[in-house]
Amino acid sequence: MELSHHPVGAADHSHAAGLSRAQWKMILIASLGGSLEFYDFIVYGFFAHHIAAQFFPNASSLISMLAAFSVLAIGYVIRPLGGIVLSSWGDRYGRRPIFLGSIIVVTTATICLGLLPNFQSWGITASILLILLRMLQGFCVGGEMPGAITYAVEAAPHRAGLAAGIIICAVNVGVLLATFVNLGIQSYLSSADAAAYGWRIAFLFGGLCGLLSYWMRRNLDESPEFKEMHGAVVKQPFRETLRHHGKAVVAGALTIAVMAGVNGILYGHMPAYLVQQLHYAPQTAAIAQNAYLVVSSFGLLAAGWLGDKIARRYLLRTSAALLIVLSYPFYWALANHTVDPVVLFVLAAVVFSLASGTWPSVLADQFPVQVRFSGIALAYNISVVVFSGFAPLLATMLVRETGSLAAPAYYVVGACAVALLASFALPKSSLLPGLWARIESVLPGKE
Repeated sequence: MELSHHPVGAADHSHAAGLSRAQWKMILIASLGGSLEFYDFIVYGFFAHHIAAQFFPNASSLISMLAAFSVLAIGYVIRPLGGIVLSSWGDRYGRRPIFLGSIIVVTTATICLGLLPNFQSWGITASILLILLRMLQGFCVGGEMPGAITYAVEAAPHRAGLAAGIIICAVNVGVLLATFVNLGIQSYLSSADAAAYGWRIAFLFGGLCGLLSYWMRRNLDESPEFKEMHGAVVKQPFRETLRHHGKAVVAGALTIAVMAGVNGILYGHMPAYLVQQLHYAPQTAAIAQNAYLVVSSFGLLAAGWLGDKIARRYLLRTSAALLIVLSYPFYWALANHTVDPVVLFVLAAVVFSLASGTWPSVLADQFPVQVRFSGIALAYNISVVVFSGFAPLLATMLVRETGSLAAPAYYVVGACAVALLASFALPKSSLLPGLWARIESVLPGKE
């Protein structure tokens, strides 16, 4: 089957001045699931040492922590399967049903995590159920972020860069909310109470946010571009994606390694690393990370806006190159307490924003609407599993094996180097939003 393919930013340039109220509403509602996804992710990172003690008790705190981070990684391993199944359904039956179904399951699993009895009460059964709940979350989340990106760029194809940037900005809001919840728990509960039940409050609050997200999503309209296909859907989107867009999937997955690697470190490893290994005060660590999130939110929106005007992949490539150069100095200064961590995290936010604000639209540019959900989901989940899911575990092992507290920098450098090299394999159709559409309009035989 021959599929039409054009950059998502190529359509309807006559309306490039901004987004309509209806488009804003559609994009913001679509972003809610990504917010919940990263809220849950960073809450797990914040309370990993408490969860480890509750479900994987061991005489060695390091071994207990490795077990807790392994559960986090297991949840990410199953994400590609969820991405394949849910995105295939999304390309066949529409984006809206997947949004509703996934948010129900993720919310239910998050609430169950908050209520799950610990190892002392249920023994190994508690540990197994924790793993199963994380796997269930991972399965649904595998289609959540790709679905939100797909929906956003199809809701506003002429401003795909900005629309996708809004999705990622909402993710930052979710993370910022998680840091405030963590700060509240640490401030109002004793250390013993935070370890005993404070982390449960954080998960139950996430479940409440999930219920609110479902209530808002239930009246969401279908993606305009999907409706315009008038039923001309691909019967086997996953197979079609592999057969005709396999190179784009691989190139896309490797190109966004800069996003997956850095996010895996910042959200999965950094919270516990700052407090437990670098011995920063919890409040200092929280302030630094919140400053990062605020600056990053504005920066990635600016990058997304700029990505509608110049080549998106150039912005992503610049970010990867700068991170390769600056990651070790960042970690060295952080480990040696030579620079205020707030300053370090603000600078990191500025540099990383160029990649975090453009990677979704760079990825969306690679696939036609008939398999866009499947293509984004496959590339995104491969990258997240490989570069994000194991980041906390590998960063912990690097510190242990090298004896250097700055060793996690090596992981960041490696992920960014992969992204930088892979960006040169991206099809030229994503070189400049709308450029190829304008070229085609003046070619002979084109109307």
